[in-house]
Amino acid sequence: MAADQRTRTVSAWRPRVPGVVEVFHAHYTEYAYPMHVHEAWTLLIVDDGAVRYDLDRHEHGTPHDSVSLLPPHVPHNGSPATSDGFRKRVLYLDASRLGDELIGPAVDAPDLRDPVLRRRVGQLHTTLALPGEELEAESRLTLIGERLHTHLRPRDVRDGPRRDPVLARRLRELLDERVVTGIGLEEAATLLPAHPAHLVRAFSGAYGIAPHQYLMSRRVDRARRLLLAGRTPADVATATGFCDQAHLTRHFKRLVGVTPGRYRTSGRH
Repeated sequence: MAADQRTRTVSAWRPRVPGVVEVFHAHYTEYAYPMHVHEAWTLLIVDDGAVRYDLDRHEHGTPHDSVSLLPPHVPHNGSPATSDGFRKRVLYLDASRLGDELIGPAVDAPDLRDPVLRRRVGQLHTTLALPGEELEAESRLTLIGERLHTHLRPRDVRDGPRRDPVLARRLRELLDERVVTGIGLEEAATLLPAHPAHLVRAFSGAYGIAPHQYLMSRRVDRARRLLLAGRTPADVATATGFCDQAHLTRHFKRLVGVTPGRYRTSGRH
């Protein structure tokens, strides 16, 4: 969506996450979108204010506790529903995440009142803004896609959760082989093979930790050994698969409680 001179802030980028065409954050005051279409799916949350829009000749709105899913190729517009405008975060997703068979149900019910989904979409936006967290972002997006399917698919064809300890073990072994190089969820799903959402759920159910959390734990564990051997944090970050020292520090402090530099010198007298 294009904006005019009344836009306060706009931020847009394309992350290295399969299926995400664009991430778009904006704060608009008086600007109103004319009728238009997108080639991608529009997954929208509003953090402040509210948006009023028409989709397929029906009026809809976006209260704070909802997630709006606008299908591709269906005309819609948008304007502020409050005097001070609105602040929104949008993900544009391609057909690999949501297929054309879901367009009809999305047109019928684009605004989803689901606090869990709303929280997960917000968490995904936070993750997408952090460099080096592609596996976490991909995992979060996969679970969001699964929940969207749950809302849009007929109730009688929904799949229940299935435990799969063998698949969980195979994914753990694959992550252990790729501690430094890393692996994307789509690639892991192809190698094993399994649906990405089933991979995440099987692993989390078996080990009580998400795949991306397991991988980062393994990397931090290696980093501890190298730091105690006298290597610098910058060198350790590269050697253990983090994209830079800041990436290492973020996860190291979260898991150990101190920065890599402090940990490295903690035992010296």
